[in-house]
Amino acid sequence: MGKSEQERLNRALASHLDNIHETLKQKQALEQTPSNSLGKVSWDEVVKESEKLSKQATTVGMLWTGEKPGLKALKESMVSYFNVLQVLLLLAYGSTVGAGPTLSSNVHTTVKQVVDSSFLLWRESVSSYGSSSLQKLQIPQVVGTVWDACSAMKKTPSTNVTAIGRAITQVAISMKDILREMKELKPYSSDSADVADGSSSKPSKQSDDGDDDSSLEDIGNDLSPEEMKIAQLVTRVVSDLLVVIKELIHSITGLLKQANISDDGSCVESLEKLLKLCRGTGVEVDELGASLYPPQELPVILAASDKISDMVKDMELELDTIKGSTTAFSQACCILKLTLDELKSQVSIESVHVETQSARSVELIQKMQDLTVAN
Repeated sequence: MGKSEQERLNRALASHLDNIHETLKQKQALEQTPSNSLGKVSWDEVVKESEKLSKQATTVGMLWTGEKPGLKALKESMVSYFNVLQVLLLLAYGSTVGAGPTLSSNVHTTVKQVVDSSFLLWRESVSSYGSSSLQKLQIPQVVGTVWDACSAMKKTPSTNVTAIGRAITQVAISMKDILREMKELKPYSSDSADVADGSSSKPSKQSDDGDDDSSLEDIGNDLSPEEMKIAQLVTRVVSDLLVVIKELIHSITGLLKQANISDDGSCVESLEKLLKLCRGTGVEVDELGASLYPPQELPVILAASDKISDMVKDMELELDTIKGSTTAFSQACCILKLTLDELKSQVSIESVHVETQSARSVELIQKMQDLTVAN
């Protein structure tokens, strides 16, 4: 009898899972946004439905607090649960009308967490039916996972402006981490030389496996005066770029007050371009950070500076397109341009110096070889 009931539960669950998969497939809820001709669903409605689902999960958990639940009660709970989940998916799909890639991705991620946790909850429930009492102890933990997934919907951005603003903020956070590392770069000193030749009076640190970690700690502590000047200028560039991005975020946030254009198709396209440009500057900041350690890669620094300069110009044009530019943003861009020009000038000077030194070295080597041949 127990085995027969287990099989009936498995078939019922498989049917519900197939229905959800079919809904996702037909509506392409996690792949594409619906046509603008469809009515847009408010995200508040999605959140309300997620609260209903959270209560359904609680009900499922309560079935397992005492003795093994009856087959009928479990199947009825299963039907109720997946009915709510089905409505939730349809509402979430409707909320993406007019959504750009970034907002759609946020909705995609949140919905996927709810679906995955729901599937896990019911697989555990069906698996626990007729199993040992130890297995059913996992049910409350899985219910908690559903609660967390539903709760995350309240924090999901409901507009393109908010979604893109948050994504740009993440770019700025990554840049701050790189800037902090840049500020830790130090010029060459006699202490560095002492450590290099092993004559330092300070005891060297040992790693857990007994290796000397002093050489790792001194990476970035041996820049020449010329290299240090380049590093300081690059640090200023990244710092000024962060101000530009901060003002860009303020400008984009200001668009929330303009409800008539903030989710307009052309506005969304411009916002997505701004995000792409910000991420592009983030890639170049990574390049700059990696190029500062000696020997510095001057061509890479120059190329990254040029790309950042071009991308900031494109940011200005794109923000002007949606009438979102502010005086503070324009001023920040001007300051960054001046710092970039100073950096590129210094890199060019240093490149000439390096080339001259290299030419002299080649000439000296050639003379020494000639002397060797003559002797």
